[in-house]
This record gives sequence, C-alpha cells and structure tokens, in this order.
Amino acid sequence: MKKGINVILGICAVGLLFICVRSIRDTENFDAEVKARENVVKARLMEIRSAEEAYKAQHEGVYCADWSVLINFVKTGKLPIIMKQGLLTEEQMNQGLTESKAAAIVNSGDQAAIAANGLQNFRRDTVWVSLQDSLYNYEGFEADSMRFIPFSQGDTFEIIACPNTTRSGSIIQVMECCAPDSSFLKGMGKQGDRLIYNRAEEANAKGAYPGLKIGDAGNNWNNNAGNWE
Repeated sequence: MKKGINVILGICAVGLLFICVRSIRDTENFDAEVKARENVVKARLMEIRSAEEAYKAQHEGVYCADWSVLINFVKTGKLPIIMKQGLLTEEQMNQGLTESKAAAIVNSGDQAAIAANGLQNFRRDTVWVSLQDSLYNYEGFEADSMRFIPFSQGDTFEIIACPNTTRSGSIIQVMECCAPDSSFLKGMGKQGDRLIYNRAEEANAKGAYPGLKIGDAGNNWNNNAGNWE
C-alpha cells in the first residue's frame, strides 16, 4: 500500500512540475508576443514621425492632423537632396566664404566673381526625389496602412497637430500620435485583458499615457520623441 501511495505521489509531483513548466512557458510566450507587437507599433509610429517632420518642413512649419492629407503627401511628396561638388578650403572660409555665400556666387553666373573666389569646381544643386522612395524604401511598406494601429482590427492612430504656448510665452507647433494598449493588445485573451487593465491603472496613477505615442500636444514638448525612448 505504501508503494502505491508513493507511485501516486510521484505522478502528482510530475503533474505539478508539468503544470509549472507549462505556466512559465505560456507566460514567456505571452511576454514575447506583447514585445513583438510593441515593436511593430513603435516602427509604425516612427514612420509617422518621419512623414510629419517632412510635412512640417514643407508646409510653413505646421504638422498635419488629417490622415488623408498626410498619406497623400507620403505618396506624392518630394524631398530636396543637395548634390555637392567641391569643398571650401580653410583659406576660403577664413576669407568669409560660407556654403550659402559660395553657392550664391556660383548661382549668379558671374564668372569673374567665381574665379576670384576660386569656386570653379564648387557646385551645390538641389534635386527633388520621391519622398516615399527616400523614407520608406523597404519591402512591405504601404502608405494607406499608416493610419491603422497594427493588431487592432482596424483602429486608427489618434493624431493631433496644433500650436502650443511654451512656459516662456513663445508659440510652437506640436504634434502627437497615439496607440492605446487597448488597441494593439486586442485578442490576447484574459491575460491580455488583465495586462491592459493593469497598464491603464499604472498610467493613470503616474499621469502617463496608457499605450505608445510620439510627441506631446500638451506642455511637455519633447521634439516628437516616443514615450519609450
């Protein structure tokens, strides 16, 4: 009888060990899935940041809050590329020449001035190239998908672009783009629902955003950094 009890206890011990190992493995797999989803969302947010900063550079210093406009800009926009030929020598710079001054002399076409300043081989030409090909030249990029939060089953990023007054009283243009945990952690079962709830509680206690975002439309302007950076 004692032998039978020992066999039963042994089976129970093996069963408990299996349950523990399975639980650890499930937790590791869950954590890995969360991390993988976060990385995909972060990459999408950085794509959006690149588009917004290019848009601002070409639209009087303002960001875009309209997804249709921003996506069309990505598809059809151009980026200026400076083609450089020749460098200024130390002697030329000591004489007061700068890149912009040298380019202005060359662009004037005044051959006497060009020769007097030793700029015969100096060129600075602007070439406009496709924004999409320059910023997103990799397989799998789809401009129309930029607005959608990955894994969210169709939720879109919230995008804000507006002027803001700094503590010093100056006005700056700011932007913010957000992806809540409740969107990109969808479909991960009860464990995912619990994580979403816990993260929301933690963020609320800290006055933080419950998810991933770039920029800040409030008073904490951060040069469009991600809240994970």
